[in-house]
Amino acid sequence: MDVSATTPNDKNPNGKKLGDVLLRVENISLSFGGVKALTDISFDIREHEVLAIIGPNGAGKSSMLNCINGFYHPQQGSITFRGQTRSRMKPHEAASQGIARTFQNIALFKGMSTLDNIMSGRMLKMKSGIIASAFYKGPAEREQIEHRAFCEKIIDFLEIEAIRKIPVGRLPYGLQKRVELGRALAAEPTLLLLDEPMAGMNLEEKQDMCRFILDVNDEFGTTICLIEHDMGVVMDISDRVVVLDYGRKIGDGAPEEIKHNQEVIDAYLGVQH
Repeated sequence: MDVSATTPNDKNPNGKKLGDVLLRVENISLSFGGVKALTDISFDIREHEVLAIIGPNGAGKSSMLNCINGFYHPQQGSITFRGQTRSRMKPHEAASQGIARTFQNIALFKGMSTLDNIMSGRMLKMKSGIIASAFYKGPAEREQIEHRAFCEKIIDFLEIEAIRKIPVGRLPYGLQKRVELGRALAAEPTLLLLDEPMAGMNLEEKQDMCRFILDVNDEFGTTICLIEHDMGVVMDISDRVVVLDYGRKIGDGAPEEIKHNQEVIDAYLGVQH
């Protein structure tokens, strides 16, 4: 059964209550010259859901995330987010509408502290002008204090108090990934896109990141769409899984269903190609 076809406000196979459709991808196709990255991809993401997009290398997973938050503009199809349908949108517009993103390759300001990096995620929430902020008086000062307090809560939530003043370029890889998550959370997203959040981590770091992702989904109510290669992680934390192979969707369902999908098994074992 395709979970995306179920009625609003029902429950997934694990008993978790899901909301209405938050984002719908319809017939998306993306090409670079003569190379087809995505072909006629359709799926949706429900409120409060953790959706994993999986597939072999080169399947089009990151390209799909790039279409959702406006880095790429598909030649065909549409994306509907919170009831608004679009075919083209810029990344800052996606961010202002409530879509935040982390990247496969860490994209932090390496010379800035953990706190300052997370504060940079609040930029779209700040209303004071450049001049007012420079003088740091009146409303600008109060706004800075409020945003800083919010970021301090994120730091506490992610258990990174000890590194709040350390330049992120001096931090180990696993902590940098956690800081990047914190910066995305600073934007208070409705939909959080995570591109391989556990890539390059050891077992303990993966366990911590899994815990934080589930806590973000549970405590903040944030809907999450993630790309991940660790199938153990995918099966443990996902409500639903979409499988891509060579730019085409070959599976969409609950983790247990995907685990026994022969077409998915063949794609990962290289039987079909």
